[in-house]
Amino acid sequence: MRAFNVVSGKVLPLDRANVDTDAIIPKQYLKSIRKTGFGPFLFDDWRYLDAGTLDIDPVTRRPNPEFVLNRPEHAGARILVAQENFGCGSSREHAVWALDGAGFRCVIAPSYADIFFSNCFKNGMLPVVLKQAEVSAILETVRRDPAVQVTVDLPAQQVRLPSGETYGFQIEAGRKRDLIEGLDEIGVTLQKADSIRAYESRRRESAPWLFQ
Repeated sequence: MRAFNVVSGKVLPLDRANVDTDAIIPKQYLKSIRKTGFGPFLFDDWRYLDAGTLDIDPVTRRPNPEFVLNRPEHAGARILVAQENFGCGSSREHAVWALDGAGFRCVIAPSYADIFFSNCFKNGMLPVVLKQAEVSAILETVRRDPAVQVTVDLPAQQVRLPSGETYGFQIEAGRKRDLIEGLDEIGVTLQKADSIRAYESRRRESAPWLFQ
């Protein structure tokens, strides 16, 4: 898993509440479990004027020029800012894979659906919770200057704007450590590999019949 430390970049202002996972990555793309290749299908129903499937090359489709993700001034955005209850709906981990595949490292919103929030940490994505007024201030800043660079500093637990405005956020200590070190659940487990091997050796000696 990629480590997350400090990320600076442009912002995609998705000024919508209750964005569900079917909007983030529609059900027809769930047939694949590769974790990669979902970026072109992010917000598929809003992003394109025609329907798509895994068998249709996104390059051949008609983009919706009115959707914020397709506007040239937001090209290359690394931080997505949305409204409350982002990631609601089904528990599909594909939603985070699609965001990651499209180049996003961080989402900022006033609140999230619990499972989506958890899935972010499992995939190196930082979901920042800010107050509604702070989210609105960032969105307004981006409206005035779409090229503005926002910095998300995980070690300092801060979101910083070029104006000098700084917003602090809370994060559970274990999740913070794992993101900074780039450790998913498997990585955390492997840190204890020596202890696991020692336990298995003792177990083999104390209960050899289990290993026959």
